[in-house]
Amino acid sequence: MTEDTPGLDLAVFRRWYDDQRPGEIAGDLSAQVIAGGRSNLTYEVTDGTSWWIVRRPPLGHVQATAHDMGREYTAMSALVPTEVPVPTTYAHCDDPDVLGAPFYVMERVDGTAYRRAKQLAALGPERTAAIGGRLIDVLATLHRVDPAEVGLAEFGRPDGFLERQVRRWGKQLEGSKTREHPDAEELHRRLTARVPAGDDADAQQYVGIVHGDYRLDNVLTGADDEIKAVVDWEMATLGDTRTDVALMLVYDRLASLPSAGLVSDVSTAPGYPGTDELLTRYAATVGRDLGDMGFHLGLAYFKLAVILEGINFRFLQGQTVGEGFDQIGAGFDPLIQAGLAALERD
Repeated sequence: MTEDTPGLDLAVFRRWYDDQRPGEIAGDLSAQVIAGGRSNLTYEVTDGTSWWIVRRPPLGHVQATAHDMGREYTAMSALVPTEVPVPTTYAHCDDPDVLGAPFYVMERVDGTAYRRAKQLAALGPERTAAIGGRLIDVLATLHRVDPAEVGLAEFGRPDGFLERQVRRWGKQLEGSKTREHPDAEELHRRLTARVPAGDDADAQQYVGIVHGDYRLDNVLTGADDEIKAVVDWEMATLGDTRTDVALMLVYDRLASLPSAGLVSDVSTAPGYPGTDELLTRYAATVGRDLGDMGFHLGLAYFKLAVILEGINFRFLQGQTVGEGFDQIGAGFDPLIQAGLAALERD
């Protein structure tokens, strides 16, 4: 068995999994980390014949409301019968004594998580355009799912969702900041003052299942350019679905910001759909207009900045697994400035 998999004791995992699904593992296990701890740790486990994906929180410092394995497992399990492509889920463990943290097991889906423009450039503009279009189509399909019909009526509290989001990400920053951030505090203050009312008929039309971190490298795209699975559901909930759209657009806009390459630059690939095209396609598929997006974009910039600060905190504490973390903190300030600008401009 492979021994260089921090956070995954294969001998312990096998004993536990054999109890959950007896006879499924046929031989000795080996594993490799396929996502190195910028968010949750993701491992590919194999016995040489079959493969499994194991997900657990990152090592070390973890915010109380983040990295919820049960939430990921519940969301994907509920969506399996729908048109939203998700991996099949196999088993969930909420006992931290087994591997040191809760975790779950799901199927391995063959596909590529496109994160770099050069990956898409190799496909050509037509294929890139098709992938970008399908990305927004899948998001609209998710937002059309009735939570009650898939057993997710109690998955979140839509009333007061935006106010809680602003408050939550403010607390997340306080819990993991590596230095003082006066501009971030100002952005948080302005967001708090501009939270839209959530109890009117207009706001209610946007209530649905929110992925929470939707972007191209959080889906797996097949060789046929179809999206085979949406993954990374750790922040999924019920709430205002415009937050998903805004965050996806912010990820696309990162390419124009300093330190953009720390997350993704896929939107710069030839053929990748522009903001207006994506919004028009989304509105046509979901069946409603998005209205004013200024607040939602400001919140998305703030949320992403806080996520980067949390990753940087773990890096400085020596608690990350993998490479590429030494510059992650440089993305914080540009995101905060973009958030402030979004509130002024949009």
